[in-house]
Amino acid sequence: MTNSPLQIPEDERRTLSGPGLRTFERIADVWNLTEQQRCSILGLDGPAYFRALQAVMHGANDEGVALGQAVLERISHILGIFKAINILMPVPERADEWMRKSNSAPGLEGRSAIDLIANGNLSDLAFLRTYLQSQLT
Repeated sequence: MTNSPLQIPEDERRTLSGPGLRTFERIADVWNLTEQQRCSILGLDGPAYFRALQAVMHGANDEGVALGQAVLERISHILGIFKAINILMPVPERADEWMRKSNSAPGLEGRSAIDLIANGNLSDLAFLRTYLQSQLT
């Protein structure tokens, strides 16, 4: 059986899961995300999120944790959003403030970027990442 180019094999997911979740947590801390927002952004229910988090953050071997491909995709979008907003606004406080303030940018319609991505829709994560990256050019 061959994997499609979009599928990440389990061994690679195991390798990416620990660093990915730790990085997501650092960004979530910077953005002051609630536990519910973190779960929604990653598309996980509370118990699944906390099991993965406990395993990664409290000394379990990263090789024992394999986040699903969808969760890793969501983390990838968060990394892209964080990178783009910090390039656009190189003062970290301004970048973080932009994420939390209501915004009239296309697609946000008065909501904050955090409100948009915390609704749990993968398409909103992808939209925000694409929007911010388009502002870089």
